Amino acid sequence: MKPVRILVTGGTIDKIHDPTAETLNFATDGTTQITELLGFARCDFPTIEIILQKDSLDFEDADRDRIVAAIARSPETAIVVTHGTGTMGESARWVADRIAGRVTGKTVVFTGALRPHSLGHSDGPFNLGGAIIAAQILAEGVYGVMNGRCFPAADLHKNTELGRFDR
Repeated sequence: MKPVRILVTGGTIDKIHDPTAETLNFATDGTTQITELLGFARCDFPTIEIILQKDSLDFEDADRDRIVAAIARSPETAIVVTHGTGTMGESARWVADRIAGRVTGKTVVFTGALRPHSLGHSDGPFNLGGAIIAAQILAEGVYGVMNGRCFPAADLHKNTELGRFDR
């Protein structure tokens, strides 16, 4: 079994519902929902590193470069990136283009959620579990795991009409 590093970047998987304001926000204390998801799954071996907590629709190239830098410096070769679904495919392709030929031996898997964990009935725990497994067994490269499917970065696309990822 390979050690896994989870790079947290925000997205719906990490948002918390505020029932008073009827908003979704990130924790203000610098924590992440990913720790709770792993606890529920009794999955205690990944290392968690918070890179940023941001809605992916607000991502800039500098944010994606922070992900690339974190991947490059990670001692683990199995890496999961939690990310918002809005621009997950774009970020996965950005990372794939920038680590190709420069960072070898690493398997990077992007994942997220279409519904926040804090609202219940989220796809986040299922997607995160799939991504952790995929990062340990897939060949070197950049992928996305969503809705029970694994996609190479080039084929990672959100279908907003169907509310899932497909080809």
